[in-house]
Amino acid sequence: MEPVLKLEHIQKYYGSGGSITKAIRDISFSAEAGEFLAIMGASGSGKTTLLNCVSAIDTVSAGHIYLRGTDITEIKPRDLARFRRENLGFVFQDFNLLDTLTISENIALALTINKTPAKEVEPRIRDIAGKLNIRDILNKYPYQVSGGQKQRCACARAIVNNPGLLLADEPTGALDSHSSQMLLSTIQSMNEQMGVTILMVTHDAFTASYAERILFLQDGEIFTELRKGNDSRNGFFHKILSVLTIIGGGQSHVC
Repeated sequence: MEPVLKLEHIQKYYGSGGSITKAIRDISFSAEAGEFLAIMGASGSGKTTLLNCVSAIDTVSAGHIYLRGTDITEIKPRDLARFRRENLGFVFQDFNLLDTLTISENIALALTINKTPAKEVEPRIRDIAGKLNIRDILNKYPYQVSGGQKQRCACARAIVNNPGLLLADEPTGALDSHSSQMLLSTIQSMNEQMGVTILMVTHDAFTASYAERILFLQDGEIFTELRKGNDSRNGFFHKILSVLTIIGGGQSHVC
């Protein structure tokens, strides 16, 4: 089966002439359907640039990125927004929910923007809300529900369009440890129970320990990778710390 995501010799340079910064030097990897992949590295290692290129927010200087078989480096600028809406989901640190809309309406927004037929909207909202255990709060507003329920609403909105890939950029960066664990458990359940393919950028070893595979970047290249395999999450966590000790740039909660 073809990978959901495939990167071939990605390079990204900034500047010109004698003042060029090589943010990504040469990166190739793929993510299979249903995989939970994390990207780690010190500040300046290229992980955020990499995510921006995968999400088509930024363009590559060389190489190709394929999502569901489509080369996104060849998509015309005017078509990129639509491609992102139809193929990518995003989990943000601050949820980005609209307080003037109910939980149901916040989720529906993603469907409305994608021009989903009206008769399909309500069933899809109820289906995804049921899977994320928020069906009983659909008529409430964000300020009326808990932080964990807001997180699950944001996750529901991110995957209600059945995106090929869910992107999470430092998803726990602004959260306390309890809220972090709740969000990570939700993301993990979306991966394991719904088969959502996830690419997550994080500097935090505890957060990364929820993934099945981790790519470590250093100076714009892949330094090494770790696979969880049969390790417990605690065992995987300590392996992650060992790599971060070598390359620097990581931090962690206690696992």
